[in-house]
Amino acid sequence: MTSFKYTILLLLASICAFVACKKDPEPGQTLLPTLSIADVSELEGNTAGTISFKVTLSEASKNNVLVNYATLDGTAKAGIDFIGKIDGEMVFNAGETEKTISVPVLGDGVKEPDETFQVILLNPVSATLARDKATATIRNDDADNPFNIPGKGYSTPEMYAGKTLVWRDEFNGTELNLSDWTFELGAGGWGNNELQYYRPENTLFSDGKLIIEARKEGFGGAAYTSSRLITKGKEEFKFGRIDIRAALPEGQGIWPALWMLGGNISTVNWPACGEIDIMELIGSQPNRVHGTIHYGANTSQHQYIGNSKALAGTAKFSDEFHVFSIVWEQDKIIWLLDDVQFYQITPTLVAPAAYPFNQPFFFIFNVAVGGQWPGSPDGTTNFPQRMIVDYVRVFQ
Repeated sequence: MTSFKYTILLLLASICAFVACKKDPEPGQTLLPTLSIADVSELEGNTAGTISFKVTLSEASKNNVLVNYATLDGTAKAGIDFIGKIDGEMVFNAGETEKTISVPVLGDGVKEPDETFQVILLNPVSATLARDKATATIRNDDADNPFNIPGKGYSTPEMYAGKTLVWRDEFNGTELNLSDWTFELGAGGWGNNELQYYRPENTLFSDGKLIIEARKEGFGGAAYTSSRLITKGKEEFKFGRIDIRAALPEGQGIWPALWMLGGNISTVNWPACGEIDIMELIGSQPNRVHGTIHYGANTSQHQYIGNSKALAGTAKFSDEFHVFSIVWEQDKIIWLLDDVQFYQITPTLVAPAAYPFNQPFFFIFNVAVGGQWPGSPDGTTNFPQRMIVDYVRVFQ
């Protein structure tokens, strides 16, 4: 009991000492108000939105209060999941006690775990920091997306001044429209020592998208399977604007292509029929696409010319949809990526060879695996890989 009384006395002495040592403000001195920022949780959404952080001042001030702020990456990354900020500034005017910091969020349609990032308050003026950091939770609200179809990207209109939409495939069904398309089947390299076997089972449909899936699986003596679709003899076109919206696969040895061949290939053979590559991508360069033409009287005189276009920074063509276009006229073809021109050809660039591009052409969509140009897949190549096509539209 004596020990217990002694402990109580020590505790009371400590409290008294603390109270005695606590100083009141000096005459004329005013304690500064404190700033606090609160955590927030919001649904992601499928389009761009915002997350708003509430910042409060403990009491109104007679002076303006300033504070800087910045975002900090967590599992959510600036530029991918939200728009980051490193030099934000907030001002509480005299008498104000509550403000918000709004951070744009980049929604998508991909099912993924909830993700977080933070906002930190810095360098207060006329205030002190009580809670300087808050966490935002971006809660996933997307359904299962087994094919990882991007929920964002560039789009083009369904009409252009002075042009008529003469053919389209929006891929809204559950199977390939065989009135327009034909499956090309088989292996054998396709002139490039490729490693895939083309078969219909690798063509899939989901959410209004055509999906060509390259798989690492043995079939018909080949080590990989994929699909190749053509409109030969069914849908052939001479001139016009062509828009194809697609998200592309990636990886060493992967070769997606959206291209065209002259409808007279059965009589004059390749390359005399001409080839227009609207888009090709080599999977080891997932940020760069190529636009090319091939021509020549025969294979021994084969020639090609073209140009490429890369995305800025670390962006890849697998991240979101882009639109690959050509504007095709008599004696001229222009290539565009997301409505920005990056190449043009005329007969002058082909001369003295014959210019075979003023005749009807048909479409080919495929994903090749291996071959002389991309090389073979290696240990870094993940399967399956998918080219996802939202639409193809032809205007004349």
